[in-house]
This record gives sequence, C-alpha cells and structure tokens, in this order.
Amino acid sequence: MSKATYPLKLPASVKDAAARLAKSDGVSLNQWIASAVAQKVGAVETAAEFLRTRAAGATESGLAAFLETVASRPVDTGDEIPEQLRRRVK
Repeated sequence: MSKATYPLKLPASVKDAAARLAKSDGVSLNQWIASAVAQKVGAVETAAEFLRTRAAGATESGLAAFLETVASRPVDTGDEIPEQLRRRVK
C-alpha cells in the first residue's frame, strides 16, 4: 500500500479527544485518524452509490405519477416554498 503524507491541523480539543480515543483503542493517533478518514470515505461513497442506484430509473413522468397520489390538502405551517424560490419555479 502506498502512503501519502498530509499536514493536518486540528483544533486542540479535537486532537485531544482523538488522542484519547486512539489510546483507548491501543493504536497511534495517526492510525486512529487514518481509520476514521477511511470510515468516512466509505460511508460517503456507499451513500452516493446507493442514491445513484435508486435514481437510475427515475423519470419525470414517474415523479408526476407519484405526486398525483399525494392527498390534496393545505401545506403545513413551515413547509411553504419560500417566496424567492416560488418566483423561480413559475
């Protein structure tokens, strides 16, 4: 496995917490941070792939058909489309 270095600047409180967690896991701070970054990368890439897969068959007509199944009723307070966006949609 090739390795690359990256100078990382963390707030002291985050570094202290990470160091504490690394110590409790019995690994170096570097190993703990590398593992945490790898976990985050995996989670983001998995979510992105899931959403791409789910959206692959989406069509405008399918969305319109789905929206037709929604009951017609007044919008709940707080769920209104903001005025500046409403002007762009029309």
